[in-house]
Amino acid sequence: MAEKRDPRSWWIDEDPFDRLESKRPPPSHSSARDDGRRRNTHVRVVLSSTGRQGGEPFFRVFGSEPQPMSATVHKGSVWHFSSTEIEHLTVATIAFTAALGFAFGGGIGGAVLNLPGYLVLCSLLLIAIAPAFVIHEMAHKIVARKYGCWAEFRMSPGGLRFGVLLAAILQVVFMAPGAVMVIGNTTKPQFGKIALAGPVSNLCLWVLGIIPLAAGLGGYSEITDFILYYWLLANAFLATFNMLPFGPLDGKKIKTWSDSMFWMWFIICLGIL
Repeated sequence: MAEKRDPRSWWIDEDPFDRLESKRPPPSHSSARDDGRRRNTHVRVVLSSTGRQGGEPFFRVFGSEPQPMSATVHKGSVWHFSSTEIEHLTVATIAFTAALGFAFGGGIGGAVLNLPGYLVLCSLLLIAIAPAFVIHEMAHKIVARKYGCWAEFRMSPGGLRFGVLLAAILQVVFMAPGAVMVIGNTTKPQFGKIALAGPVSNLCLWVLGIIPLAAGLGGYSEITDFILYYWLLANAFLATFNMLPFGPLDGKKIKTWSDSMFWMWFIICLGIL
């Protein structure tokens, strides 16, 4: 005699995002008791003992803010940006640029003594270095969205505060601005490709920076030399650093997917550094 299928099995058979929109009640919410009397539905709420919610940015070492546990799945263009994401990306980019300005301009003292010079320096760094960070994160987002995932950038307020203060005092840039949060069902290869998109985007930007040098624009002016030099350096460093197979870095995710892909791209990144 065939065994009856466990009525709870539909919870693991179906896509978790489908459950968010499904109105099908779980079996435990049946409307009748064994004695024929209707019973009231009881809802049990369980709170985390830490008070934190899921989906935190991966740089928890610098502190992070609680993130929503659920999100609406985007079904439109991969180029969709919510107002929240635009706000977080803007704040993170400004803070990152300010930290770079402190590091290159003599810390908080240099900025106070020469504010116009500090602002000009920040403008140049915004052009030369900030795209390496922004496009790296957007590459993760676009590939994740291509695979049907919800993906948006979320800044890490604690990481930004720490990075700006460190640069202002010690003139050292070590910052965790935030990360693209990805929610969805992916295969291991898809997960690895989402991670790989970041370093590959930096490699593409590095090649883009080589083109003006190959065209003979090197030495044209101090400003263009400054922008090209730090454009190449920032993209080479960010690609190589993120390929390290440790912690929350892209390299660990890529290596989990494929050793051969990891070593191939890691060697390429080392080659341009």
